[in-house]
Amino acid sequence: MLQGEFNHNIDEKGRLIVPAKLRNELGESYMICKGMDGNLLMYSIVEWNKFVTNLEKLPRMNTKARKLVRHFLGSAQEGSFDKQGRALVPPTLRAYANLDKEIVLLGMQDKVEIWDRALREEEEITKEEFYEISESMEELENFF
Repeated sequence: MLQGEFNHNIDEKGRLIVPAKLRNELGESYMICKGMDGNLLMYSIVEWNKFVTNLEKLPRMNTKARKLVRHFLGSAQEGSFDKQGRALVPPTLRAYANLDKEIVLLGMQDKVEIWDRALREEEEITKEEFYEISESMEELENFF
């Protein structure tokens, strides 16, 4: 399972060191695409195929569903890690996620989220928000 938070830098060529802990779970190749919150998503090939299978179940005649599929599949790029454990983030994806220098990688169970550090800090949940959200979600009542 992919988990943990890792702070790294992306170089001027768009190469990002992915920690061994995450690389071992992702495998030799990965898929990278636009995320949902101004970030990027990185999947192992196996998890990517599961994700695509779910996208294929969306109704093709629905405009919103097509836009969602286009968002993910249209931006998807396959890659592999170099000998230093770096992933190359294509320029179009770097621009979408505003990746310039300081990066945060979050292991999120079946994928890795790649964030610009400043944006990630803005998105970080506060203690007050955590309590508000957890109180409003009855299904989490016995979760903690």
